[in-house]
Amino acid sequence: MYIGLLHLHSTLRYVVVILLIAVIIKAFLGWSGNKTFTETDRKLGLFTMISVHLQLVIGLILYFISPVVQSALADMGAAMKNTELRFWAVEHIATNIIGIILITIGYSTAKRAATDKAKFMRTALFYLIGFVLIMSAIPWPWSRVARGWF
Repeated sequence: MYIGLLHLHSTLRYVVVILLIAVIIKAFLGWSGNKTFTETDRKLGLFTMISVHLQLVIGLILYFISPVVQSALADMGAAMKNTELRFWAVEHIATNIIGIILITIGYSTAKRAATDKAKFMRTALFYLIGFVLIMSAIPWPWSRVARGWF
């Protein structure tokens, strides 16, 4: 179960990244071009938010069954001195949760905004900040805590 969830979580990161890039580009173009915030814009933001929440649920399950995290949680003092253990026990989960919270705030505030320009602006800014945080917490193959592509 652990390996299957890990592969699913690793594969879904690409869906999240593609959706975030799409919604951010669309939001910035709408904001700068004084376009109308359409149902398509709303749905794209919603599907992106759902995808990051799905990633969160899978990630939380993995967090509590991961042998690496269990090892770190057994001795947090030692884990904080180890780059890899600290990343998995604290940095990865905390940074991604903050990014997901910002995306959720962006969707919620955009939905209630009075003007189309404000909807695009809130979507663009909150999703962009969330995207930057999430990208910084993904264990890319070239990062200090490298994982494979899938």
